[in-house]
Amino acid sequence: MYVYPSVSDVLALPVMRRGVPRVVAGAAGLDRRVRWVHAAEVADIAHLLRGGELVLTTGIALPAEPAALTRYVDELAAVRAAGIVVELVRRWSDELPAALIAAAERRALPLITLARETRFVAITESVGALILDAQVEELRAAEAIHERFTALTVSGAEPEEILREVARSATLPVVLETLTHHVLGYDAAGENPTELLANWEQRSRSVSLPGRTGYDEAAGWLVTVVGARDDDWGRLVLLSPEHPSHRHVVVAERAASALALNRLVARDRDSLERQTHRSLLAALLSSGPVPADLAARSAAVGVPLAGQRLIGVAVQPRSLISPTPVIAAPEVLRDLAEATALAAQRAGVPALVGVVDDTSVRALLALARTENVDPALKRLAREVHRVAVPRTRVPPVVVAVGSTVTELADAPRSLAEASHVAEAALRNPNLRNPNLRNPNLGNPNLGNPNLGSPTGGGDTATDAQTPPFYRLDDVRLRGLLHLLRDDSRVQAFVQRELGPLLNRDTEAGRRLLAVLRNFCEHGGNKSAAAGAAHLSRPAYYKLLARIERLLDVSLDDPESMLSLHVALLAIDSAT
Repeated sequence: MYVYPSVSDVLALPVMRRGVPRVVAGAAGLDRRVRWVHAAEVADIAHLLRGGELVLTTGIALPAEPAALTRYVDELAAVRAAGIVVELVRRWSDELPAALIAAAERRALPLITLARETRFVAITESVGALILDAQVEELRAAEAIHERFTALTVSGAEPEEILREVARSATLPVVLETLTHHVLGYDAAGENPTELLANWEQRSRSVSLPGRTGYDEAAGWLVTVVGARDDDWGRLVLLSPEHPSHRHVVVAERAASALALNRLVARDRDSLERQTHRSLLAALLSSGPVPADLAARSAAVGVPLAGQRLIGVAVQPRSLISPTPVIAAPEVLRDLAEATALAAQRAGVPALVGVVDDTSVRALLALARTENVDPALKRLAREVHRVAVPRTRVPPVVVAVGSTVTELADAPRSLAEASHVAEAALRNPNLRNPNLRNPNLGNPNLGNPNLGSPTGGGDTATDAQTPPFYRLDDVRLRGLLHLLRDDSRVQAFVQRELGPLLNRDTEAGRRLLAVLRNFCEHGGNKSAAAGAAHLSRPAYYKLLARIERLLDVSLDDPESMLSLHVALLAIDSAT
């Protein structure tokens, strides 16, 4: 609807002020909107009105009986008239009948007197011009709104930009939700986000409106459906305590169109659900304290974090050629994120799932305090391998988990640990995993029908075995060194232990490092190490003696050999 002037606005007009208006009853209804002005001298006028009319009368034809005057007011209030203006010149000269005043006050219907004779036609013309000006202004505003949202659509604006423009144009909070009432995005328009999103799903389920756009007066929600008519996927909600204006309706519907078109154009990009989850995970992993509204935002997307056990998870593609972590193609990570989200859903584990870097998918699991962690992790890992691996663009994956925490402020640490564990596991493809009942499940071909079963049998993804997932405990010393790889003290230790060899940036220096690594990996067994290096024992022993001289250590000393081995592992973790 257009923004019609209120009764108060009409009273402020010069033509009304010349009549010396006085509100004698129904002041509580002065904000009623005036759709038109109707001059009528008969008592049974109500059935001819459509609502929103300001009735002008001299009172000459109104009844004298109190009951009839009360019925006159009640009938006008029933058809939602805006108010009654009575000129005190011809019928009543000083004051109106008490019955008329009492009835108007009871129905909160503005009853106004004019002390001076006033041309009703002048009032009609002035109010008509006021209404026309308001309508023209609304049309101009609507045209400007169309232009702004068209520009956003053409420029490929993301949903958050569109929602920001909605909040700016309407000066109202706005929420974009799925049809299952999970929040995809919002702009609080300067209000408290926590209060805006509190119990969102429950509140949203109580608001059901016919048609594509409607207003729920009880909730104060203007709701419009988002999507094509045969592919609706969300709702846009403007929180409007007062009945929305035509401009607000235009903003909502144009924004819904822009969001629908954005989704069509961006089909090959992250889904809106993943974008929402990604923004929450990015907020957790950013430097600084956890945002105060993050728990409320997460609960609004269906993943309550407050009072839960929180576990960071990293799902990282495994290179089919090398165990070294590689930058994954964007489409691989998009597929993997959607697969991981589906796996969490099938496993019954609430989780935020998104891509926050160019190597892995991150997830934050939210388990009830009473739920056993290990079975939930096993269900999730099983479903990740079952869902993700058969997808043509997703190679076999590594699933890694961080520590279980109970405070949201500790969740970033758990997510970071999961990422470190995944990278450490990828650097050591022969890592033994205590979660495996069958060592064949550690094969990188796990569950990928395109690569074949490691045992030559059936589809391992359907076996009743637990797919691999890794913890800090599983990556052991390599994992610890990977976590500490940027620590200056570890770097100084490596330099102290291996400096003379590292400083020889020559083929001879690299060969000596390879010999030392081979020696440590064979536990100091010179004969086995020489055989593995395909060197004669005298030649191998000569190289070891040269290493001892350069490093000024005895390789027969177990502690010296251990220190050197740790230094070599630290180099591996840093590269």
